[in-house]
Amino acid sequence: MGSTVLSLRVDSELLDRLKGHAAKRGMSVQDYVVRTLVRDDFDERFHAAVDETERFYGKAV
Repeated sequence: MGSTVLSLRVDSELLDRLKGHAAKRGMSVQDYVVRTLVRDDFDERFHAAVDETERFYGKAV
C-alpha cells in the first residue's frame, strides 16, 4: 500500500487539542490523526458487516 499526501487546514484550538491527545499517547499529530481515521473506518466497516449479517440471517433476540 502506497501513501499520498493529504493537507488539512485546522484552527489553532483544534490543533492544540490534537497535539495534547497525541502527546498523551507518545505519538505525532500525524500518526494520531491517521490512527483515528483508520479506527473510525474499521468501526464503520464493522457496523456495515453486522448490518448485512443481520439482514441475511435475521436479528438475534
